[in-house]
Amino acid sequence: MRLTGIAAVAAAGVFAASTVASAAPSSLPLLRPPGAGAPEHFAARCVRCGRCLEACPYQAIHAAPLNAGREASTPFVNARAQACRLCVEFPCAAACPTGALDVPAERRDAGMGVAVINEDTCLSFQGMRCEVCYRACPLIDEAITIDYRPREGDDIHAVFAPQVVPDVCPGCGLCEQRCPVSDPAPAIVVVPAGAQEETYVARRNGAA
Repeated sequence: MRLTGIAAVAAAGVFAASTVASAAPSSLPLLRPPGAGAPEHFAARCVRCGRCLEACPYQAIHAAPLNAGREASTPFVNARAQACRLCVEFPCAAACPTGALDVPAERRDAGMGVAVINEDTCLSFQGMRCEVCYRACPLIDEAITIDYRPREGDDIHAVFAPQVVPDVCPGCGLCEQRCPVSDPAPAIVVVPAGAQEETYVARRNGAA
């Protein structure tokens, strides 16, 4: 079989797989690599070439599985398993040939999403001093700060409560990866850009 024929068969196979995947039920919104911007911008430009996956030195970017429906084979980051390290030169975005990923001007401009804290499960809000997410944040004291406050009904101990600054948080997920809470979900999760916060957090916590 000539090379062009092989390529055609391969392309047909990919198309068929994509067609089957598009009928699959939708999953949680995916956390995209740095510079993806608005979901509609990314979806219109991503050609599933895999160059951003190859460029990531930490192997934090993966291709979405077939059960991701229309998102199958598009790049995403599983922050709990391996968060984005916010490389200074953003090699993943630089490798993108279509502009689906734009190289951010600064680390805070990654635009991946925003971290949200579940005060019901966060150890710090339960009176224990944790600060893991705060220490893991690459923009410490900018994207995550610590609010030192008296503990209600306790004249001796204080609460060291982490606070996310939404306008600064790049959504890299390092806080989520390092969070010691895991049941039913980390006490801090990154809501992907464009996702509805309340619905996303509820689903991560198994409440919806």
